Amino acid sequence: MAPTPTPQDPPSDDLGSYVGLDADDAGNRARQRGWTTVRALPPGAIITMEYVVGRLNFEVEHNRVVRCWRG
Repeated sequence: MAPTPTPQDPPSDDLGSYVGLDADDAGNRARQRGWTTVRALPPGAIITMEYVVGRLNFEVEHNRVVRCWRG
């Protein structure tokens, strides 16, 4: 029987530090800090609500991050 995978903890990061950044710069910074998936979304986007460990979500308006959350 295969071992049960142990999920990794998401990176410890100040999510507020991404707000105001250029979307591309924020995505690059997030990947350098260990986030495995970075998702940029327009304001009001309809999204699925499943939580994904290691994913960072950005709400992007006029190419600037206006909101950031895990999952």
